[in-house]
Amino acid sequence: MSIKVIAFDADDTLWVNEPYFRETEDKFCALLEDFLPAHTIAKELYKTETQNIPVYGYGVKGFMLSMVETALRISEHTVSPKVIEKIIEYGKELLEKPIELLDGVEEVLQQLKGHYRLVVATKGDLLDQERKLKKSGLEHYFHHIEIMSDKQEADYQKLIRHLDIQPDEFLMIGNSLKSDCMPVLAIGGHAVHVPYHTTWVHEQIDHTLDHPNFREVELIKDILPSLLS
Repeated sequence: MSIKVIAFDADDTLWVNEPYFRETEDKFCALLEDFLPAHTIAKELYKTETQNIPVYGYGVKGFMLSMVETALRISEHTVSPKVIEKIIEYGKELLEKPIELLDGVEEVLQQLKGHYRLVVATKGDLLDQERKLKKSGLEHYFHHIEIMSDKQEADYQKLIRHLDIQPDEFLMIGNSLKSDCMPVLAIGGHAVHVPYHTTWVHEQIDHTLDHPNFREVELIKDILPSLLS
């Protein structure tokens, strides 16, 4: 491989994220249990989230607004202002969650820095992702931070042009096959999938990937031998 730039997804690749959302979703479903069963509320929330992605994008604020909208819809606008206030409180709690680095992350960054240009390529809310990166203590490892509104082929092509490299000089590492791997492989880049035990259903695919530029590792530190050899 002629890799010059290694890009890392942030949420659930560098630090814990999705479990916090699932905890909040559980609290939201419990809050509205007088209206519908929890599993039905969860389905309704997901439906609202997917409809709102083109408007709000990804992140906590969009999730909070989707919870409010779902509460109003399933209660037929009878939900109390106290419940809406509680939902907003849940969203603020999400924004204030501590940053818990995943095992091996800092070791990997320490060893790769100096050998490659390291980049963060993540999607989500700009302020929230900037805050998390600062709180993580990892910012100094990275040559460039790219907070993307989405992770489609065109978004990666734009990033690669900005970095002034060719697609085959770019390696993306992340926990989502759909967002971190498939678009990068489609434009001629390299991708490594590091599975995480909890993945948002929107990021799941129903097939495996078979591509010469793709590999999967169990732990993030498992990428080191091939990149430092």
